[in-house]
Amino acid sequence: MNLSFFRDKKFIRSMLGLAVPVAFQQFISAGVNMVDVLMVGQLGETSIAALGLANQVFFLLIVFLFGITSGMAIFAAQYWGKRDIENIRNVLGISVTIASAVGILFSLAATLFPETVLGFYTKDQEVIALGSSYLRIVGLSYVFTAIVTSYFAVLRSIMLVKMTVLISVVALILKSLLGYALIFGIWIFPELGVRGAGIATAFAWGLQFLFTIFLVYYLKTPLATHPRQFFRFDRVFLSKILKTAMPAAVNEVFWSIGITIYMAVYAHISTNAVAAVQINASIEEIAFVLFIGLGNACAIMIGNKIGENEIELAFEYSRRFLIIIILIAIFLGISILFLRMPIIGLYEVSDEVASNVYKLLTIFALTLWLRSINFILFVGALRAGGDTRFAMFMEIFSIWVIGVPAALIGGFVLHLPVYGVYLLVLSEEAVKAIIILRRYRSRKWIHDLVGVTA
Repeated sequence: MNLSFFRDKKFIRSMLGLAVPVAFQQFISAGVNMVDVLMVGQLGETSIAALGLANQVFFLLIVFLFGITSGMAIFAAQYWGKRDIENIRNVLGISVTIASAVGILFSLAATLFPETVLGFYTKDQEVIALGSSYLRIVGLSYVFTAIVTSYFAVLRSIMLVKMTVLISVVALILKSLLGYALIFGIWIFPELGVRGAGIATAFAWGLQFLFTIFLVYYLKTPLATHPRQFFRFDRVFLSKILKTAMPAAVNEVFWSIGITIYMAVYAHISTNAVAAVQINASIEEIAFVLFIGLGNACAIMIGNKIGENEIELAFEYSRRFLIIIILIAIFLGISILFLRMPIIGLYEVSDEVASNVYKLLTIFALTLWLRSINFILFVGALRAGGDTRFAMFMEIFSIWVIGVPAALIGGFVLHLPVYGVYLLVLSEEAVKAIIILRRYRSRKWIHDLVGVTA
């Protein structure tokens, strides 16, 4: 393993300049979500389960939006390598249009039919009632979420990462403070429990939307133009963008539906199982903070280099990121093994839930290195290289041919405990890693998307 690249100061500076702000933003976001779970957790395991299942709708939305916007960001990064501002604006216009349409559909489902939606996951009427009260409020902010996600993806691609961090951190801190006040009834605020968490979340997304639009124009960024400028593209341009971007979105949709089925299987086991998975998920989110930062940095730096037609350097960058993320994953996995009991001690849960969380964290820690490989190659390398169709078929195959059947067999046939189903589900990561590493080494994933006309 050649580690001499750690002496490449230019690479390290660029990587840290992109990865650290995004990682910090994700850390604040994950930290606030963990605090939400902690605060709601003081209300009981039913409240934790209700928040977790209600947030599955938001999870589906954000993953779909991530697929759309990351697909668009491929082009934004490569166009930025050529300093083609006009087409970057057109990419943003397409992204906002599609993402907003998706946001509206999710908003209608969350606000008009929350009981039906939550009924897919659980038959526990108390969980459904609590979750529905949360969804009706949060669903009102989904269009803001869609627009902000589109802007953030393009802003990062043109190296304006610090702006997205500033906006997110301010909004998330305010969300956390407001959530605390409304959940427990602090100062002049009423005690609203789970509904209070929903109000705080909706407020945060509305605030991020306003901050984003204001700063884009106040700081005179390349995106500061008349709105109609975002839609000055022809059918050929739209077709080229969608041909590459939409497989990324389809990829995320199939993946997220699969994850939703996993959650439904966990809910079938018991409400306590859902609570344990929700606590484990909040720790997973914290652990993946650095991966998300590195994945964004990897995608942007590779995309820029492909746009500049430096193909060999783009591949070398991907190799470096792969090594770095594996080393970090091993370190984090070991750390989680030592911190399992202190983490569990933060939550007011039964002995059964605590035992399940302990075992889930153990499995997560031991498999983190494997998941990090798939993450950096999918999100950081293959998508940046425009290899979205292969990524889509690979994701669909691994989750629907291996992961989902494993979850269903584990939960409904073998009647395994939640940690047993969780372990079976992770078998798809091993198969995926074997296949994706072969694709990566072939270099067939590298495509100059902006150097062609169709």
